[in-house]
Amino acid sequence: MFPSGTIRVALTYPVLPLSESCIIFTAFRQFFTRKLSADPMLRHRDFRRFWLTTVIASFGEQISSLAIPLTAVLLLQATPAQMGMLIALQTLPFALFSLPVGVWLDRRSKYPVLLWSEFLFGVVLAVIPISYWLGLLNMHVLYAVGFLMGIGFVIGGSASQVFLAQLVGREHLLDAQSKFAATDSMARLIGPGIAGMLVQLLTAPVAVLVDALGFIGSWWNLRFLRKRDTYPAPSDRHPFREMVDGIKMVWNHEVLWALAWGTALWQVLFNGYLALQILFATHQLGMSPGVLGAAQTLGGLGVLVSSILLKPLSRRFGSGRTILIGLGGTGAAWLLLAMIPANLFGSPLLSALAYGVVVFIFDCSAMLYFMPYLALRLKLTPDAYHGRMVSTMRFMTVAAAPLGALSAGWIAEHLGVRSGLIAIAAGGSLLTFGLLKTSPLRDIRD
Repeated sequence: MFPSGTIRVALTYPVLPLSESCIIFTAFRQFFTRKLSADPMLRHRDFRRFWLTTVIASFGEQISSLAIPLTAVLLLQATPAQMGMLIALQTLPFALFSLPVGVWLDRRSKYPVLLWSEFLFGVVLAVIPISYWLGLLNMHVLYAVGFLMGIGFVIGGSASQVFLAQLVGREHLLDAQSKFAATDSMARLIGPGIAGMLVQLLTAPVAVLVDALGFIGSWWNLRFLRKRDTYPAPSDRHPFREMVDGIKMVWNHEVLWALAWGTALWQVLFNGYLALQILFATHQLGMSPGVLGAAQTLGGLGVLVSSILLKPLSRRFGSGRTILIGLGGTGAAWLLLAMIPANLFGSPLLSALAYGVVVFIFDCSAMLYFMPYLALRLKLTPDAYHGRMVSTMRFMTVAAAPLGALSAGWIAEHLGVRSGLIAIAAGGSLLTFGLLKTSPLRDIRD
């Protein structure tokens, strides 16, 4: 479909002669060629295709991140404790499988793992709409899908991070992460609005189906990458010993260890926030799926702003302090969220707007935290340890995350959703102060 303005222009103005059309086409081609030549990353054919894959997956993920919780809350009438269980099961695979997956990835090519994980994501997500149409959908189905998706993220997510480092090189990692942040902002701008409309008009399971198709499209696109990472040399060492080596490397590295324990505590708080966010918006603030989707789009603006701020902040303060700035911003966002009244100045729409502003602050801050975090930990790690480092860090940072979701669900069940958010905000403030005072992050320039 073309925008209506485009149709009006096509009907009003005469068709250009073929020669003039060719001139205009050539001018556009030269313009985009200059743009590509000005950025070495954009001249990289495989990086452009990999980037496109992240765009497709990001749009799908933004849709399902709203559609799956809404499926639980609106269709299945999930309680706070059930929402906590759903989020906990999505993160439990990180605790169970991260360490062996790291050793496994260091012993094999990452590209096939990345490729087929995208396909399996699509197949697993399709279970939700199929179960809905067959009348079989219940919380146990959502639990199973969440757990399997978590396994996919443990395997495919780790492979993706390592493959990106091999694709662009260490010196371009921050630039690549900044580009991903910019395109992720587009997904955050458009995805939640689309998800809200789909849920409002066609039900939440249909929105999940769109996400499933997005992952299938991502798999199809990845099939055409020319880059193939080399198969590592066979290792005769016992896998358990290699897991221990990965843990020791992170444990003995002052900066990696600070990143590990700080992010572990943040993930506990974040998963509690995920368990309560949709419940708070729908039950406390009375937001419909359409309004909720519109408010969530402000998070895309936050991601866009973070992609603009990331490089200048890193140059001005260094990677470590930029991480701390992002961490403090997420804690402030949690506190502001807990303070939003049901009818701000007597208007539920103003409450929805305030919710959107808080989402903007949180998403901007979270990206300022994680983009330099991901780049820094890969820069500090020898190539031979990349897979084990990523999986060890994932294990250390996410192993306790299910406790955050379960605890937040328990608090909300007994003391109310708002009380759960206040507890999360208090934890975020203490964490920021602790990392600022005790970690080496504030002294890291790059």
